[in-house]
Amino acid sequence: MLTFSALLQDATSLAAVSATAYTGLLATVALASVMAPTPEHRRDARDTLAILMRRRPSR
Repeated sequence: MLTFSALLQDATSLAAVSATAYTGLLATVALASVMAPTPEHRRDARDTLAILMRRRPSR
């Protein structure tokens, strides 16, 4: 039977893995927004990054 501390440890591990995966996704999209071959692809990648970062577009 799992104890509360074991469940807490599992939840912490899951949160750490999720945060690492999300950071990797952000880094990949950020790299695509800089290295994409066409302006349209770069614009699309920047828009996706803005959505993932929950930022408002700059004016």
